Amino acid sequence: MLNGKQKRFLRSLALNERAIFQLGKDGLSDNYIEQINNALGARELVKISVLKSGPSDLKEVSFDLARLTKSEVVQIIGRTIVLYRKGKSPKIILP
Repeated sequence: MLNGKQKRFLRSLALNERAIFQLGKDGLSDNYIEQINNALGARELVKISVLKSGPSDLKEVSFDLARLTKSEVVQIIGRTIVLYRKGKSPKIILP
């Protein structure tokens, strides 16, 4: 579980990153979850853009994503979700 200071640190890192995934009308398919899992394993911090044609309840979608990928929701801002999962050999050193 991330504390406030750690979430602020991760949000500052995510600020300069571009969203590498887009979630559209297809929603959370097994393939999509697998791709996010792989990205979290490689980079630890993943930014996902939810398209207007995508799911309308962002909180529900973000918590489902976090549960299915065993990650944590760092931030939901606008239609963008930021997820974090600590890697086996951490690249991001949390404060």
